[in-house]
Amino acid sequence: MVNDFADIFTLSISLRDVVFNLIVALLCGILISLLYRYTYKGLNYSSSFAISMIMLTMITSIVIMVIGNNLARAFGMVGAMSIIRFRTAVKDAIDIMFIFFALTIGLAAGVKMYAVAIFGTLFISLIFLIISRFNFGLSRKREYLLQILTLSEDISSTNIEGIIRRFCRHFKLINVKALGESGNELMEYSYHVFLKADDRGSQMIRELKKQEDIKNVNLFFDET
Repeated sequence: MVNDFADIFTLSISLRDVVFNLIVALLCGILISLLYRYTYKGLNYSSSFAISMIMLTMITSIVIMVIGNNLARAFGMVGAMSIIRFRTAVKDAIDIMFIFFALTIGLAAGVKMYAVAIFGTLFISLIFLIISRFNFGLSRKREYLLQILTLSEDISSTNIEGIIRRFCRHFKLINVKALGESGNELMEYSYHVFLKADDRGSQMIRELKKQEDIKNVNLFFDET
């Protein structure tokens, strides 16, 4: 009983093992961070998040080394972690995946499963690179937002919708808004459109801008 209690405060791991575990965790964490940096497609890239991937992998490795196979230590670690309040919201599911990726590899490195940590990092990174390269999961028929600024108060009497019909499989008027002062109003028409081909968007914009009453044309789409 006394010996079991003493084991709570004794680490059954050598300094050599600690160093090797941390080195493997560091190398895998760097690969995970580089993968995040290379495949990121959003607008708000966070360098601190990329650095956190490296540190999270190493810290997780240390945590699992401290816990070892001691149940009392595990409960103590849970109690210590419970006082921490994380207030940073993770908005992207991909970020959650990278956090879990770093945690898992850190756990593998912490229990000296070097082959699992290294092979797992390389294999998952390769699969994710392939998925990102071929835009797996991205719909081929992307919905675009077309905004037209014109002097015409009745767009149906113009050739505008005829031009849109030439370049789009289908379209739908979703919003009409008056801009400017009364008597000199500009009308903004917003459409959801599906182009017949993604590379024909610029051609449609040029055709629309040739119309006399049109002042401006914008075509928006969401890559994510």
